[in-house]
Formats: sequence, structure tokens, C-alpha cells
Amino acid sequence: MVKVLISAGEASGDLHAGAVTRAIKQLEPTAEVFGMGGDCLREAGGEVLFDIKDHSVMGFVEVLKRLPDIWKLRNAFIELMDRRKPDVLLTIDYPGFNMRLAKLAKERGIKVVSFIAPSAWAWRPSRAAGVVKVVDKIASIFPFEYDLYKSYGADIEFVGHPLVDTVRPSLPRKEAERLAGKRDGHPLILLMPGSRAMEIQRLLPDMLAAAKILKQKRPDIDFAMPRAVTIERDMLERPIKQAGLDVKLTEGHTYDIMSAADFAIATSGTVTLEAALCGLGCEILYKASPVSFWIAKQVVEIPHIGLPNIVAGRLIEPELLQDDCTPEKIAGTALELLEPERFAQLQRDLQEVKEKLGEPGAVKRVAELVLRMAGENRREHVLSGKIET
Repeated sequence: MVKVLISAGEASGDLHAGAVTRAIKQLEPTAEVFGMGGDCLREAGGEVLFDIKDHSVMGFVEVLKRLPDIWKLRNAFIELMDRRKPDVLLTIDYPGFNMRLAKLAKERGIKVVSFIAPSAWAWRPSRAAGVVKVVDKIASIFPFEYDLYKSYGADIEFVGHPLVDTVRPSLPRKEAERLAGKRDGHPLILLMPGSRAMEIQRLLPDMLAAAKILKQKRPDIDFAMPRAVTIERDMLERPIKQAGLDVKLTEGHTYDIMSAADFAIATSGTVTLEAALCGLGCEILYKASPVSFWIAKQVVEIPHIGLPNIVAGRLIEPELLQDDCTPEKIAGTALELLEPERFAQLQRDLQEVKEKLGEPGAVKRVAELVLRMAGENRREHVLSGKIET
């Protein structure tokens, strides 16, 4: 029986973990998939031993504060690897933790596949060398990522971006509009403050203040807010109520909601790329602690942080970072993007982003790669006498 240990530490990673697990189960129904994830992994038939709701963290300073918890999680993974002896470890994003986990797995003779590999192209190219040392195979999602890692000697395959497979509206247009609260002749703006508690605390107040300004200038605008599964409903409802705004809080069918909306104000992250695939343009926001932001500026080597902008190779969606992320600027930028000419240009740019993300089938290709690596591992262990045939 194939045993796959999986580690996805955030909501976006859980989405991919669920999709890959479902594909693995279709190809190899008896396969065991277990590890860290959330509802998506659980619903796909994976065994969630460490829930992402308890372990998601971002920012340099924030990580330092959580080091004792991260250390406990590391030790729990070590015990799990030693006890259940997986054939392969599949890491999905969450690089700070997952690359350390990859090293521990490799020391135990477990093959390591990295899916959504560390963004060496963003932080510093030399980082790729460190990844290559602890990872046996990289499933690449971007063409420029493939080229960089290949130059450092990685065993890498370009599989395409998994969101091309998973981002698919499932409802008829009218039903999607009803769920989103879309009214004829009224622009619908999505407020997407993030999937981590820290993001909500930092960005939701500014988003809601911007929404109040927008409502004053354009009374015809409506607002909706899809809730990430990692965020408790009360964490969103209380600030909305305190702001005195009418914001429809939605549950599930996120891609249908995105497809029904006109525009989004979103925290930087995978959600902006999901929106792009739904044809939904975003204004991208980012705030961190002053120290974390200063450190990031010293090490990040790309001109943009928004994924649609990185894929496009130029600024197609506005980015408001740190001190520029004020309610007044958020509202003003949103009004500009709703102008017909600017709105039409953004739609053309988003189509270009879609085309650059590769052909459908990435999820199945990753599942096949994971099972192939697991098979190689078992054969090597049989030949070395570590396991019996």
C-alpha cells in the first residue's frame, strides 16, 4: 500500500492538497494520504492529523513569536514519519516549515516532492540551491520557475498551474448572482481580507473604511465578502456590524461568487490568482509589521508582489502596500478601476494571465508524479533490504 505524507500549512495549500489527494485516490484507491491540511484535504479522503487552523502563520516577526509551536509541530512530524514510514512526502507551499520538514524526511530515506515550490525567483535565486539539496522532485507551476530551478540542477517537471483545474464556477450564472447578492445595474465589489487572523486584523478595518467611502461616492455599489474556512465567522461579522455597512457574508461556492462580481479588493495571495482565472480583477493590498516589511524589502528581488502581476510580467493590477494602504487610496483606486475603459483593459490583461498558466491537467500530473516517486522509493528500499517484497 502506498503511503503519502502531505504537508500544506495554509488555506490555499489545503485547496491544492485536496485536489491532489482526490487525484491520487482515483489513480490508486488504496493509497493512504495523511498529514497537515484542512477541510479540503479531509473531504478528499485524506487523514488530517494537523489542522491548518492551528498552524497558519506569516511574517518574519510573527514566525519568531510562534517558534515553540512550530518546534512542537516539527517534532510531531518526526514521530509520525518514524511510526508510519511514508513512501513519499508531498510538500505544498509553506516553505519556511516545509523545507525543514523535507530535510528531515530525506534523512529518513523518504522521497520528497515539492509542489508550489519556494519562490526562489522572488526572494533570491540562490535559494534554489538549498531547495535542490533537500527535495528529490519539483513539480513546477510557472515557466520562469522551471527555468530558474533547472539552472541549479533540480530534478523538475513543469506541470502547469493547478488552479487552472480547480478554479471552475459550478453554478448557472443567475444562481451565482443570487448567492453573491448581485443586483442588476449595481456593481458588486468583493472584499477579501485574507485567510489568516493576522491579515484580518491588519486589513479588514481599512477595507471596511474604504467601502464606506465608496458607498458615499457611489451609492449603487454593493459589497460581498467570501469567508475563508480558516476564519471564524464572528471575526468578520463583528467588524462589519461596527462599521455600519451592508456586506453580504458568503459561505462556499467562492468561484461562483467571484465570477458574479465586478471587482475585488483583496489581500495579496493566491486568492488574487484564483480571481484572475474567474475574470475578476483585483486591487491588491498588503500590510505587515514594520519590522517584517523592512526585512521583506531587503530580500525580495521582484518589482511586484501580486501573483497576476508576476505572471503577466508587468503591473496590470494596482498594489497598495504598507503606508499606501489607506482607506482613501483603496477607495480612489477602486473607483478608477471601475471606469469602463480601465475595466475593459484589465479584462484583456487577465485573459493573458490565464493563457500563461498552462494547460489543464496539472493536478493529475502531480498525482502521477507522487505515485511514481513513491514506487521508486519502495523499489529502492526492497533492493537495499529495508523492506520485504
